[in-house]
Amino acid sequence: MDFITVIVTAPDEDTAKNIALSLVEERFAGCVNIIRGVRSIYSWEGRIEDDTEVMMVIKTKKRLFEQLSSRIAELHPYSVPEIIALPILQGSSDYLKWLDEVTL
Repeated sequence: MDFITVIVTAPDEDTAKNIALSLVEERFAGCVNIIRGVRSIYSWEGRIEDDTEVMMVIKTKKRLFEQLSSRIAELHPYSVPEIIALPILQGSSDYLKWLDEVTL
């Protein structure tokens, strides 16, 4: 089984919490960490932006990425939300077994 970590930023903690709850309840994710106080500097519509956001670190199965990504896009207020996936190359066998059991 291949697992991934998906990184998503959101404008505030309430938005992130709502997305996280939906993903876990719908079993697209086993766990979502919400990290406050992330400073994002990026180019948007010809301007350099400097914003404080929150970051979600989402653990899931690789095969669920498209469904998870679509669900995030439905719930997210940004027109172009950051949704990027990184492979989990290794992990605790007990944790990965749990992740397999709690996701679709």
